[in-house]
Amino acid sequence: MREIIFLVEEAEEGGFVARALGEAIFTEGETWEELKEMIRDAVRCHFGEEAPPIIRLHFVREEVLTP
Repeated sequence: MREIIFLVEEAEEGGFVARALGEAIFTEGETWEELKEMIRDAVRCHFGEEAPPIIRLHFVREEVLTP
């Protein structure tokens, strides 16, 4: 695997949550910097020495607009 992609969203209670696409990896962090470190750690724990060299983050923000 060359890269892994995470969907990142703001948590309702504050901070951020992230989940990997195609892998059972979920993590969270209070700040953006903490989240990135938690994602790196989760990927290392999940894959060990076979961890992909690229971790891509897709930030998803949902907004509802009214006319």
